Amino acid sequence: MDERRAAILRAVVEGYIETAQPVGSAAVARESAVNVSSATIRNEMVALEQEGYLVQPHTSAGRIPTDKGYRQFVDSFLPAPGPLDAARRQQVSSFFAKAHGAIEDMLQSTTKLLTNLTDYAAVVVGPSRDEATVRSIQLVGLGSRTALAVAVLENGVVEKATIDLAEETGEERMAAATAHLSRDVVGSTLAAAEATPSGDGDLDDVCRAALGSLRHARQDEAAPVFVGGTSRMAASFDAVETVRTVLSTLEQQYVVVGLLRDVVDRGLSVSIGSEHNLESLAECSIVVYPYEVEGQHAGTIGVLGPTRMHYPEALAAVAVVSKRLGKHLTEG
Repeated sequence: MDERRAAILRAVVEGYIETAQPVGSAAVARESAVNVSSATIRNEMVALEQEGYLVQPHTSAGRIPTDKGYRQFVDSFLPAPGPLDAARRQQVSSFFAKAHGAIEDMLQSTTKLLTNLTDYAAVVVGPSRDEATVRSIQLVGLGSRTALAVAVLENGVVEKATIDLAEETGEERMAAATAHLSRDVVGSTLAAAEATPSGDGDLDDVCRAALGSLRHARQDEAAPVFVGGTSRMAASFDAVETVRTVLSTLEQQYVVVGLLRDVVDRGLSVSIGSEHNLESLAECSIVVYPYEVEGQHAGTIGVLGPTRMHYPEALAAVAVVSKRLGKHLTEG
């Protein structure tokens, strides 16, 4: 695409994002980057329409971008996320300065942060327990025959499981079991962890019960998904049926996880409309970034809005929050 046609496409995309109205040649002519007559602009807009970048919703109207037009805009004019403005940077800094507590609560709060930054629905896929190694493990007695096993994983996830014991177990035995498990389990995944025989049958029973309970605590759960800001996102769509189908899709966690993973696996940060291969999200775009804990992939965050979303702001917000979230979880 030559520079003139690219400048016209950019003006149409930015104009439509700003106004939600078809953009005509007169509006494009007012852009300083497009230094040609309205007649030339009209001819170029016809050519862009024939090439599939623009569409004319009805006769005598201006043009609006197609999914192909948005893709060209994102790939050509937004090769990397830009900086957040000062107010949003302060908002992010303030959030992470105060963030604390359980990882689940923090990830849910992160969706609110993303929604406040972008006005779109936000999705955070939490860390998976399957591939994360154990950072620490501890047994705490709750009663003579009941204990709590707590494992902190490298990705920030805290696994807890209650253990029912066959024999009364005192604090000394709990401390010995904690020390034995720490030597054998730290650095391994819960799935692969094994406690070596200690020569003390009662101690070995406690260790086996702890590992078994931790392994089965969430065996049927997929990666946790946190969604926020759906009411703010709904205001971006005119058709009630569109809102209904989008909200219904967001309720299906396995679909959301698969969608975000697919976007990341394709090496993309933005997926637009028909690129999702989901009819229910054909009028939506998604901006996603993975976040890392201790240098390892932990999860994914993203925002979902209409295809005419403000891509520069969304990309900047998601990129900054993903980086800060990973750093915060790494530092504990």
